Amino acid sequence: MSLFLGDGEPKMASDLWIYEKEARQNGYVRIAGLDEAGRGPLAGPVVAAAVVVPPSFSVAGVNDSKKLSGKKRSLLYDMIFSHADAVGVGMADEKEIDRLNILWASLLAMARAVENLSAAPDHLLIDGTFQIPADQIRADVSQRAIPKGDAKSISIAAASIIAKVTRDRLMVQYHREYPEYGFDRHKGYPTRVHREAIQKHGASVIHRRSFKGVKEYL
Repeated sequence: MSLFLGDGEPKMASDLWIYEKEARQNGYVRIAGLDEAGRGPLAGPVVAAAVVVPPSFSVAGVNDSKKLSGKKRSLLYDMIFSHADAVGVGMADEKEIDRLNILWASLLAMARAVENLSAAPDHLLIDGTFQIPADQIRADVSQRAIPKGDAKSISIAAASIIAKVTRDRLMVQYHREYPEYGFDRHKGYPTRVHREAIQKHGASVIHRRSFKGVKEYL
C-alpha cells in the first residue's frame, strides 16, 4: 500500500527497507524497529516505541520524526497504528531517569516497548549505538543497533513517529496539571521560556532533578 500525505505524488521509501530485507534474508520473520523520544528535555518521561511493519507496507512520508511537521507526524501516527503488524510503547519516568541516567532509562523504555508488542519479535533494529541489556530482553531475540537508524530503516522511522507523538501528547496532558511551565509549547525541552519558569516556580514533580537547568533550583 502507499500512504499519501497530501503533498503531491507519494515518494516510495524503498531505500528505507535495506535493514529489514537483510534481516529477512537471514531468516528473521518479526522485525521490530525501536526508537525513543525525550532524551533531552528537563521534564517528563522518555518514551520508546517498537513497530513491526509488514513487507507490503510501502510508505510515503515516513522518516525521522524530527524532520516532519507536527501535522504530518499526527497523520502518520494514525496510519502506522492502522497498518503496522504490531506497535508497542514503553516509558521510563523522571524518577527512573534520575536514578539510572538518561541512556539506561531510554534502553529500559525500549525493553518495555518490546514487551508491549502484541506478538514477540525475533529481531530488533534499534536507533543509536547501544543494544538493550541482555537481562531486559528475551535471550532468543537478536538485536542490531543502527546509528541514525531513524533515517535509514522504515521500522525505526515508524517507531520514531509513534514515540514522538505519544510523548508530545503526554506533555500536553501535563500542561493541564502544571500550566505555569508551558509544557504544551516546549514539551519539556530546555527553552528560554521553560528555564525562566523553573527559576520562577521551582521544579515540578515531573522535572528531572539530576539535569542541569533543574538541580540548581531545588
